[in-house]
Amino acid sequence: MSTLEEWWRNGQSNELLLSGAQRRIFVRTMGSGPWLTLLHGFPSSSHDWAGVAPALAQRHALLMPDLLGFGASQKPADHVYSLDEQADLVQALWAAHGVAETALVAHDYSVSVAQELLARDAEGTLGVRLRGVHLLNGGVYPELHRPQPTQSALLDPELGPKVGAMLSEELFVAAMAPTFAESFDAAGASREIWRATSREHGHLISHLLIRYITDREAHGGRWVAALEQSEVRRSFVWGMLDPVSGAHMAERIRERMPDAPFMELKDTGHWPPLEAPERLAAAVLQQD
Repeated sequence: MSTLEEWWRNGQSNELLLSGAQRRIFVRTMGSGPWLTLLHGFPSSSHDWAGVAPALAQRHALLMPDLLGFGASQKPADHVYSLDEQADLVQALWAAHGVAETALVAHDYSVSVAQELLARDAEGTLGVRLRGVHLLNGGVYPELHRPQPTQSALLDPELGPKVGAMLSEELFVAAMAPTFAESFDAAGASREIWRATSREHGHLISHLLIRYITDREAHGGRWVAALEQSEVRRSFVWGMLDPVSGAHMAERIRERMPDAPFMELKDTGHWPPLEAPERLAAAVLQQD
């Protein structure tokens, strides 16, 4: 598995026009074959895919960006971040890399980005053919999402900026611990996520990035309908021990989309790419 430094060293920066401004976006590519786009969650980065990518790259060309505000991508302060803009970023990235067709793997935060892309696909404005969408532990149904205490504090307009400024590696690792299965050694993974988050003082904009929770509430009807009604093949790989979007979210998914392939990871928390990379890769490849 690539270290964070290796991951960054082997990636590239793309200049993309987003909301009228040029933004520097980090992208890691590898492999060959049909395109497969992998989108990370909050508060992490594309490095989440480091354990999954080698197996997938044997059959696919992988496109793995750090979304705006995350990892090694640009982190503008006082910016109004939105999931809609992140969907714009993905479309711009596809155009920059000449992607005409791709499958999509999305985790956590990016589950909502994927749902917006599915909505655009249904409207005929996507411009790229989606072969399939694989979703991992995210707030598919916003009313069932259970934010962690630190997330709720960051969402508070007055408290949020102060919490972000107070964050340290030690506090961050402690806050992340409950989102992993108890059997998983989460400290090392959490420290890597912290390093990606705090790069260029990115932890200071955590209260801006967390607004995705209110985005979900505002657009939940559109995004749920897009997912449930899409003609694109959908599948799910789900960590059932996740306190944020785990078994309770899985129950609703199975109830509303009973025909969609669903893999339970009974011993896994919120982070299938980190906790169960081999099983996740096998599940994605099985749905090719």
